[in-house]
Amino acid sequence: MTLTLRTDVCATDTDDGMVLLDEANGRYWQLNTTAALILRTLLGGATPQQTAHRLGDRYPQLTAERRDQDVDALVRSLLDARLVVRA
Repeated sequence: MTLTLRTDVCATDTDDGMVLLDEANGRYWQLNTTAALILRTLLGGATPQQTAHRLGDRYPQLTAERRDQDVDALVRSLLDARLVVRA
């Protein structure tokens, strides 16, 4: 499964991560640096498993279970908020 942003959602990098703006309703979400890394990797075409592996490269202190949980939680949140769609 790969993800893409909905066409009416724009992403902007910040010093602390990323901001997503849903232009359809004016709501925005702020992602920290870890969540931004996860989202950028997923938007780049990586699977959640590949993304969790990349997260481990960046943060080796995280267990594999924790990396998988973090990626899955963010994907669920983004889908629930209707910010992304499955490609």
